[in-house]
Amino acid sequence: MHDLIVIGGGPAGLTAAIYAARACLDVLVVEESFMSGGQLLNNNEVNNYPALPGISGMDLGIKMREHAEKLAIPIVKERVLEVNFENRNKLVMTDGGTYEARCVVLATGCEPKKLGVPGEAELLGHGVSYSAVCDGPYLRNAEAVVIGGGDASAVSALYLAGICKKVYVLYRARRMRAAAILRRRLEACDNVEMIGSLLTDAIAGENHVGAIWLHDVDTMEKRCIHADAVFVAIGTSPRTEYLNQQVYTNDEGYVVAGEDCRTTVPGVFAVGDIRTKPLRQIITACADGANAIESVKSYLASIAE
Repeated sequence: MHDLIVIGGGPAGLTAAIYAARACLDVLVVEESFMSGGQLLNNNEVNNYPALPGISGMDLGIKMREHAEKLAIPIVKERVLEVNFENRNKLVMTDGGTYEARCVVLATGCEPKKLGVPGEAELLGHGVSYSAVCDGPYLRNAEAVVIGGGDASAVSALYLAGICKKVYVLYRARRMRAAAILRRRLEACDNVEMIGSLLTDAIAGENHVGAIWLHDVDTMEKRCIHADAVFVAIGTSPRTEYLNQQVYTNDEGYVVAGEDCRTTVPGVFAVGDIRTKPLRQIITACADGANAIESVKSYLASIAE
């Protein structure tokens, strides 16, 4: 029996575990990835985390994991299959066993959204990717397409611009919605071309990406761009399938919880990107982790009375 199980090893989950350990709680972290850090691992460079400008996402994730290990927090590499929150003591079932705790912190974050077009699934790993940091280094002097108009798309394109011969950034709106500083950096890249008002119809290629078919959202005119790779960066979806509707979520699947991170189930808390919130950043994920443990301590005190 643990005081707390944290599901997920990204910034929010590790922060919650660190704060829990410092509060002398018996905490266990369940993390399915081979490395801690969550979506941090997809960031080549992090420039908005205070005091560590320019640090790579992987390095920041490693530092957070090392901090947790320094506090002797047990971290098991297992995938959560389902949970049972019906009773006061919560059950977490994984592919390695069943764990029990008085409280659970949900920190499973999000996963990349898919385009849902022909060729995307078939060519995944053969030129179709959702992580420029992971797959970009294999594309030196190649031509790449980045789909998406937000910050994630801009960051991916900037990273690829230092590797690829040509980078196309394609998005549905007439103008990228990425932060102004990112847009300016893209505009300064000679090998980056940004094209708006386009929707993807299909990704083509025999055994590898060769082209992407699109159409103009205003004129419906068809267009084909030849490229060696397509990086999809159109947003994320919360990873909540294992909850099996035991915790209340909104229409988009995010767990409904306020700044105190309490969900609709007593003893269950949601932190990081999985939670309903206006801003999903590393620093807000860490803040969630800290706030959640204050709520955990309050809850444990209430059930001990």
